[in-house]
Amino acid sequence: MTEWAVMGEQVTAAQLATTLRHAITRLNRRVRQARPVGDLTVTQLSALTSLELAGAMSPRELADVERVQPPTMTKIVAKLEERGLVRRTPHPTDGRQVILSTTEPGREVIARFERIRDEWLAIRLAALSPDDRGTLRRAAEILQQVASD
Repeated sequence: MTEWAVMGEQVTAAQLATTLRHAITRLNRRVRQARPVGDLTVTQLSALTSLELAGAMSPRELADVERVQPPTMTKIVAKLEERGLVRRTPHPTDGRQVILSTTEPGREVIARFERIRDEWLAIRLAALSPDDRGTLRRAAEILQQVASD
């Protein structure tokens, strides 16, 4: 079993993986909670963000990305479309399907949520020491590297 010294303490790869996963999960949950009350649900915002990141996709593809059943995604898309955040266009090769994409108001909603989340996190980071912020900057680089492998 692989073992490292982390901050003077012996830690196995499995222990580090568990600790890191828990920390990332908790941070993600807290960042996701930093949103205006009464706006989109977390599920709707996630679907809208996935759609924006992909550019455009079919409802089935979006359901797969979001790991929900197609009937659930149909309801989510209907709510987003009702609010003018998503548009449907005919599929270029399959007349039975549609392609979903975000609208300008949808992109504005995503930008607003990202701004709120970034502000929430920036306040917490500002309370840390310069050394801790430097460590987190390096950790962010490393996590990007791990995620891209």
